[in-house]
Amino acid sequence: MSLLDNVNSDRIKQIRALGRASVRRQRGLVLVEGPNPCREAASQGSVQDLYLTEAWAERYADVVCLVESAGGYVHLASARYVEKISRASQGIVAVARWRSASWPSSAALVAVFDQIADPGNAGTVIRAANAMAVDLVVFTAGSVDPSSPKVVRSSAGSVFRVPVLAGPGVGDAALVLGQLRARGCQILAADPRGPIGLDQLESSQLSRPTAWLFGNEAHGLAAAVLGQSDLTVRIEMPGDAESLNLATAAALVLYVHRAKLR
Repeated sequence: MSLLDNVNSDRIKQIRALGRASVRRQRGLVLVEGPNPCREAASQGSVQDLYLTEAWAERYADVVCLVESAGGYVHLASARYVEKISRASQGIVAVARWRSASWPSSAALVAVFDQIADPGNAGTVIRAANAMAVDLVVFTAGSVDPSSPKVVRSSAGSVFRVPVLAGPGVGDAALVLGQLRARGCQILAADPRGPIGLDQLESSQLSRPTAWLFGNEAHGLAAAVLGQSDLTVRIEMPGDAESLNLATAAALVLYVHRAKLR
């Protein structure tokens, strides 16, 4: 296998173009950076091309085998070649097929994020959703693109394991909540204004299909959106912090939800 080393090649230009949302949508491909995200993409059979140095090929032989067994291509490259593709590569990077999610007929646990804006937060909440066995993650219209390289990286590859529904066609919070109600979900909103604490919820209140609704990092949930929920729940904070980071709040809510159903 010849070693790729031409950092001015058209191949690199095409890969780097995946940093643009329009290119990702047109090609149906995403850029995956780093060992763990590449492993997760490979484990789902999503990797089309894997680029890594010889040293990393030995260290991550399992990733190489996963890619090759699924019919993907493995390319050995110089360190500067991989670095040119992405400075966040850590010596290994992939081009993977993006699998667009669709509305399921039913789902026991859904996490809805209304106009989530920060790619790092988006990736982290997807990772938390994966850890808590969430059936579907929904980003309302106006949210960050979950296929962006930073979201994929921040999710540690969980974006390839959890169905994520996003994009202009998803609609605003009202449309999303309508879709979920039609599928039998109750709507619980996580908000500091809630009349009941998260720890006060009874397992019986969570026994039916549930969609948890979370707001924008800066502005939270609009009053009109809160009014569409069945119940607004707050996280009790005995300390001095004014609020919790969105990703932290989502992880706590989803964990407690699962814990109360054990």
